[in-house]
Amino acid sequence: MAISLSVVLLLGIVLVVLIRGGSLKGGPAVVAVLFGFFLASTGMADDIQRFLNSVAETINSIQF
Repeated sequence: MAISLSVVLLLGIVLVVLIRGGSLKGGPAVVAVLFGFFLASTGMADDIQRFLNSVAETINSIQF
């Protein structure tokens, strides 16, 4: 839960920065948000979540 919440927060911050910086206009930003919302309700949501969890575990296991 903590990983998914922090990813949502990070992506939200990136989205706001892109909109404020002029790199992303309001219309495409709304489309991106709606795409993510509807993607979460598809059968791919579990696969995406497993992939993101495995990436997070891999990053977590790397020792610097």
